[in-house]
Amino acid sequence: MDKEGAKIRKALPGDAVEIKNLINHYAEKGWMLPRALSTIYENIRNFWVLEKDDKIVGCVSLQVCWEEMAEIRSLAVWESERSKGWGKRLIQTCLKEAGKMGIRKVFTLSFLPRLFTGMGFVEIEKEKLPHKIWKDCVNCPHFPECKEIALEIELGKEISKR
Repeated sequence: MDKEGAKIRKALPGDAVEIKNLINHYAEKGWMLPRALSTIYENIRNFWVLEKDDKIVGCVSLQVCWEEMAEIRSLAVWESERSKGWGKRLIQTCLKEAGKMGIRKVFTLSFLPRLFTGMGFVEIEKEKLPHKIWKDCVNCPHFPECKEIALEIELGKEISKR
């Protein structure tokens, strides 16, 4: 728990509806892809939530893609809690978890890359990403003129210091 009474914790099945509402709020603005409630339930173990005053005010997901590669997905924080460093802390939570699992590379696709580049992610060509991620892309309303930026970070022993 931090000084504002907020904490980051693993998501529980009971959080799924609030996670969906948060993600789909930003999907309606065109900032991220929408998520079906069933997909969130199926992947609930991949999610962390930012909880404040018993309400979910942020979320993020870490999806393992391959033996040493994972993707940060569904990073969202309600407007009332933005610009307080929560996005960075949610990303750090994913990076620490990836490091514990032996993941060597973490990537993301973002319309707002500045937060990620400020944490050491570098822009890469989308073609360098595994073909598995394209299954989401073909269902995206922005496909094939995607404007998301692909970014990745290579993890090492220094991950615990981020």
